[in-house]
Amino acid sequence: MTGWMVALWLGVIAQRLFELQLADKNARWMKKQGGYEAGREHYLLIVVLHVLFFAGIWLEKWGLNAAYPGWWPIPLLLFLLAQSLRIWCIRSLGRYWNTRIWIVPGHSLQVRGPYKYLRHPNYGVVMLEMLLFPLIFGAYYTAVIGSILNALLLLFVRIPAEERALMEAMNYNEEMGEKRRFFPSLERL
Repeated sequence: MTGWMVALWLGVIAQRLFELQLADKNARWMKKQGGYEAGREHYLLIVVLHVLFFAGIWLEKWGLNAAYPGWWPIPLLLFLLAQSLRIWCIRSLGRYWNTRIWIVPGHSLQVRGPYKYLRHPNYGVVMLEMLLFPLIFGAYYTAVIGSILNALLLLFVRIPAEERALMEAMNYNEEMGEKRRFFPSLERL
């Protein structure tokens, strides 16, 4: 890998580690507010998938000598745009943002930023990242396999667990109305 590509790869890993620290800090705050964690049983799957995702990129680039595609600036630009959406999601949820599912009874649902338009914009960003980031490095196997596994985990495990927990604790469907999960309705814009 070229120097800046290694820096990008390490920078994204550092970003994820920072986000885990932020999530831990937010979880401690939510717990003090009487919050509890839901859906704990699947969290290890998410962690393992993300570790394998970064390992897959590294393996393809170093072990299989994957070539950078000539069009790598396109997925890089789209990935950087997705990062701005990721930051918007995190800032919009503030102390309620987490990598785990935390419910704080008595607190209202956070419907700011992209959450005004979508139910799960952060998960949409994660899906984009799982596809785009490996493409920058020519790690096509990781892009395809990682994207499919991530989508299955989010669509069939994580999102249903989160929505179930939110519906049990607050007026989730009432608050979210007809909002879609990942792509806004043109009528809402």
